[in-house]
Amino acid sequence: MLKINSQQWRNALNKRIVVYGMSGLGKTHLSKMLRGGGSWFHYSVDYRIGTRYMGDYIVDNAIEHAIKVPFLRDLLMSDSIYIGSNITFDNLNPVSTYLGKPGDPSKGGLPIDEFHRRQEQFRKAEIQALLDTEAFIRRSERLYNYPNFICDTGGSFCEWVDGDDPEDPILNALSTHCLLVGIKGDESHTRELVKRFNMAPKPMCYQHEFVAKCWSEYLDETGVLEDKVNPDDFIRWTYARALSHREPRHLSMAKWGITVYADDIASLENEEEFIELVAGTLVDHN
Repeated sequence: MLKINSQQWRNALNKRIVVYGMSGLGKTHLSKMLRGGGSWFHYSVDYRIGTRYMGDYIVDNAIEHAIKVPFLRDLLMSDSIYIGSNITFDNLNPVSTYLGKPGDPSKGGLPIDEFHRRQEQFRKAEIQALLDTEAFIRRSERLYNYPNFICDTGGSFCEWVDGDDPEDPILNALSTHCLLVGIKGDESHTRELVKRFNMAPKPMCYQHEFVAKCWSEYLDETGVLEDKVNPDDFIRWTYARALSHREPRHLSMAKWGITVYADDIASLENEEEFIELVAGTLVDHN
C-alpha cells in the first residue's frame, strides 16, 4: 500500500486503512463516519481486546468484587445471577476499569505489581488484536461483502512497534494489507487533550519500562508511600509525560504510511471527502 498513488487510491475497489494516533484526535470519529456510509467495515482493536482477549479477566474481576457482598455471593454461588461485560464500540469502560490505576486501595488504587500484571495482559491482547486485522479483512469480505475496511487502533498501538525497524512484525503485517494513516495534532490539540484528561483521568497502557520509570520518579518527587499514592494524581502526572514519550514513536511510524491532521479529520462530513483527503496526502507523500 505504501507504493500506491493518489489515482490508484481513488480507483481502488477495496480500500483498506489502519488509523492511529493519540486518543482524542479523531480515530473513532473517522471510523464511525465511514461505517455510517455503509461500505466500510469498522474493526475496533479496543473492542476486540475487550471481547476476545480480556473478556474473562474483566468478568472475573467484577465477580471478585461482587462476591464480597453476602447477598450477591449467595446468588452467584447458586447460579441465580451472572455477571457479564456490556462492551460496545461506544462503551469500552470495562477495559479501562479493569486496567485500573496504581496507588491507595482506599481510593480505588491497585498495588503496583498488580497494575504491571494487568498492563502486560493488555499488551499481549493488543498485539494479538492488531495481528488479527488480516483475518477480519477476509471476514468482512467473505461474510458481509464490505468492499472497504478501517482498522481503528488504540492509543497504545505505538508502544508495541518500532517504526525505525524495517523488520517490525506488527507494522509489516499491517502495511502488507492496509494503508497506515496517522492522525497528528498541534499544540492546541495537546493542550485540549491534557485538559480533557485532567477532568476525567482514565487508565491507559504503556511500555513497562516507561511506567516503572514514571512510578519511581513520582515517588521520589512527591515523597508519598506506594500505598498512599492518589491514583488519579499519578496518572495525570504520567499522561503529561506520555504525550512527549509517544510523539517520537508516532513520527517513526509515519514512514510506513501517510499522516493527516486532526483538524482535517474533524472537518470531514462523508466518505468522499475522506477519500480526497487521502488522495491529496498521497500526492504530497510521493
